[in-house]
Amino acid sequence: MYKINFKKPIHVHFIGIGGISMSGLAEILLKEGFTVSGSDNKESALTKRLEQAGAVVFYGQRASNIISGIDVIVYTAAIHDDNEEYQAAKAKELPMLSRAELLGQLMTNYKMPIAVSGTHGKTTTTSMLSHILLTGDTDPTISVGGILKAIGGNIRVGGSEVFVTEACEYTNSFLHFFPKISIILNIDEDHLDFFKDLDDIRHSFREFARLLPEDGILVINGEIDNLREIIEGLPCKVVTYGFGSSMNYGALNITHNQLGEASFDFIKDGVFTARISLSVNGDHNVSNALAALAVADQLNIPVEISQKGLKEFTGTNRRFEYKGEFNGTTLIDDYAHHPTEITATLTSARHYPHREIWCIFQPHTYTRTKALFTEFVEALSHTDHIILADIYAARETDTLGVSSKDVAGALKDKGNDAYYFESFSEIESFCRRHCQKGDLLITMGAGDVVNIGENLLKA
Repeated sequence: MYKINFKKPIHVHFIGIGGISMSGLAEILLKEGFTVSGSDNKESALTKRLEQAGAVVFYGQRASNIISGIDVIVYTAAIHDDNEEYQAAKAKELPMLSRAELLGQLMTNYKMPIAVSGTHGKTTTTSMLSHILLTGDTDPTISVGGILKAIGGNIRVGGSEVFVTEACEYTNSFLHFFPKISIILNIDEDHLDFFKDLDDIRHSFREFARLLPEDGILVINGEIDNLREIIEGLPCKVVTYGFGSSMNYGALNITHNQLGEASFDFIKDGVFTARISLSVNGDHNVSNALAALAVADQLNIPVEISQKGLKEFTGTNRRFEYKGEFNGTTLIDDYAHHPTEITATLTSARHYPHREIWCIFQPHTYTRTKALFTEFVEALSHTDHIILADIYAARETDTLGVSSKDVAGALKDKGNDAYYFESFSEIESFCRRHCQKGDLLITMGAGDVVNIGENLLKA
């Protein structure tokens, strides 16, 4: 594998530079004095930001984008062998690195690289930990998979030896990393277009845990099924967290205020340590906060700092994000696209002020929808009214014989008030007619369902 010497800046070209992670890596390299170019399908706020920082960005992925002077190519998992630009780089025999390989190499520049993994909650937990680190004046470098208000984007280049980043399991990307501290939030069945089954996923998380050195630390959710299989024989220190007081770090006496924001007693080794108040909704965020608190404690950050940092964290974009109101209906947008995430979001919504709850859900990929069809139907049944938009195909072309209409039909069979519409405009018209003052409307999914809410607010 090609190795970058970060003390000797070169020209790096990113195929797919507009992605949330790729743009962050490109920005870090720009600030380290590298020459950066790249391509993406369309202009975005992230590509504009990179251009302002000095990157050359091409729109459309073409062979002509592989200009002279490029030293190494970085590409995302979404780029396939038949991509014209990728093929041109191969033809010129340029060194190639995946996004994960570059991120892994970048981690070796820091004495305290922290990797946040799990099927759900990576962005929120990384953001929570980032808030604590910033409050504690640790001057961290941060790479997060969402827009974090505290850093004005998805990347922050700090001056210390602390680097915190998300670690995604898809295509085993996180196995290219070199962490000193790792978090495993949860292990669920997902990304079945790559993994064979849950056992295959668990094996990858076990391999991820094995990356830690002897003086490393694994912070892991102690409620993960058959935990011993993941942690047995690891040379590193292992600390657990979870609800109750049986873990190294726990939460007791959870309450919610009128906005659904949670507070809880933070327990360390069975002893009350502090009362923690969050500015985000849901018990799933109590769990995420525990992971961040555990890492902070292992870094010897005083709990008072963690209290303040967590209280100041009000969420990232597309994570139960308040968008505004239309016709007296409150609009929330959420990235949930897995049954576990949907259940967590809809459960936390019950604590939020509402008359009735409407949810517009856009399934993400045919593979996920087919593999977890029954689980989706169960998760989506926990709301008053559910509207299905067409499946967002993402990287897929085969429909696998499954559709959003099928999901809506299964929900109706269970007695739920479910609807399916072919177009966003039909959904928007329906919501304008039926959502009433005091209702809560959630746009939900990892695709472009957010646009429905944006259009409702414009009307």
